[in-house]
Amino acid sequence: MKTIKQTFLLCVDNEGHEASLELRKLYQKLSDKEAQRHNQVRIIDESGEDYLYPSEFFAPIRLPMQTRSRIVEKAA
Repeated sequence: MKTIKQTFLLCVDNEGHEASLELRKLYQKLSDKEAQRHNQVRIIDESGEDYLYPSEFFAPIRLPMQTRSRIVEKAA
């Protein structure tokens, strides 16, 4: 079975989406190649659903594998 690498992004801007995104919070990024072509990212926001947001709202971060695993474990 193939393991999918979990990617997390840090919210650095939420202008116009204050109810959906919290500044300085980690969000799980979902793979969406079409969104990438339009400079957007698909994330699971505060509603618990996945939506598209501008890429510039987020900063990529690197987390140790153990930390990523713990976050995903707790979210399940």
